[in-house]
Amino acid sequence: MIPRYTLPAMEKIWSDEQRFSFWLEIEILACEALSRLGKIPAEAVKNIRERAAFEVERVLEIEEEVKHDVIAFLTNVAEHVGEDARYIHQGMTSSDLLDTTLALQMRQAGRLILDELEDKVLPNVAKRALEHKDTLMIGRSHGVHAEPITFGLKLALWYDELNRGARRFRTAVEDASYGMVSGAVGTYAHLEPEVEVYVCEKLGLKPANVSNQVIQRDIHAEYLAALAVLAGSIEKFTIEIRHLQRTEVLEAEEYFSKGQKGSSAMPHKRNPITCERLSGMARLIRGNCLAALENQALWHERDISHSSVERVILPDSTMIVYYMLVKFGDLVKNMLVYPERMKKNLDSLHGLIFSQRVMLAMTEKGCSREDAYRLVQQSAMKVWSEGVGFLETLKTDSEVAAYLDDDELEQLFDMAVHTRHVDYIFRRVGLLS
Repeated sequence: MIPRYTLPAMEKIWSDEQRFSFWLEIEILACEALSRLGKIPAEAVKNIRERAAFEVERVLEIEEEVKHDVIAFLTNVAEHVGEDARYIHQGMTSSDLLDTTLALQMRQAGRLILDELEDKVLPNVAKRALEHKDTLMIGRSHGVHAEPITFGLKLALWYDELNRGARRFRTAVEDASYGMVSGAVGTYAHLEPEVEVYVCEKLGLKPANVSNQVIQRDIHAEYLAALAVLAGSIEKFTIEIRHLQRTEVLEAEEYFSKGQKGSSAMPHKRNPITCERLSGMARLIRGNCLAALENQALWHERDISHSSVERVILPDSTMIVYYMLVKFGDLVKNMLVYPERMKKNLDSLHGLIFSQRVMLAMTEKGCSREDAYRLVQQSAMKVWSEGVGFLETLKTDSEVAAYLDDDELEQLFDMAVHTRHVDYIFRRVGLLS
């Protein structure tokens, strides 16, 4: 990932230094396990534990010659260990290192993402939802005014969806937390299953129930799919903010900091640049998810067609989603909300938002639904074309008057009916006790 979108905490997890550190620990733990089985002298393991080390630059230098990263790493470690290095990597294959390390990195990255989501983003969304629980605004379907909602309800929906995203990704992280030390084609031909159990236990992983020469890539596809859905949710929310920030709507907008500039040409501009950036990033995650799905099908017990792909999609996807969450949390926290503009837009259709309530009241008085719909729509179309008041138009319609008098009509234009279950919904999503 380019430095512009890379945050230090996530970058460290995917660094060469961290990857080789995991490799080294796995190799040492495997030696300890073999020693417990009487396969390696205890003194040799002690020496390996004390002297084993690597230098990233030296590993990369050797790899230039041998064209194999694990062999380059083992060669560099042997330069530090000396004669006892012959016990390192005994009975193992490269994927034992690679896939177990990948599980550790995916778990670390996953926990970082979940911490950001659960400790920062969700509380920010919850706070703003409660702040605007009763802030009335128009609800829109097809982009057109429908019926009233509250801005808090919109945010409560985000809160609920993000909780689902957290639950979904937490499961994916758990499912990815499997290691393997089973040797070539996964048969434990040259070492005992106890070695794998010991190594995984020490690393806090579960041993894969069965592997061939790799951990199966449906696990990694699930992980990327959960990230893609989470990124898609963030994109959905940012598109909403972008629509609300349009000049003609202007019900909410991104915070515009002091000294910030919106356009190189037009000094007046305040553009939703963070929202647009996050929308674009979600596309990257969806593309990476497709690559992960295509990685599932490998030849026989293994090939390495997945390897080059995963070196890009797993670091980049976790870096992107982590970045998206950090930026989205700040976006929600500092978002500017304009209740007065919401009220103005809510009133802009001269009462048409109560059309369904009038229609239902007429059916309760004995009018057929088809006739009620026709009569209410007839008045509504007049409001659309002439800009007159909906209530006044209804009062002048003799066919409507046959079912509803003026007092009854006026009672139907009560906004409270649209907010009477808001607290119930907030309790159901966990925002009110």
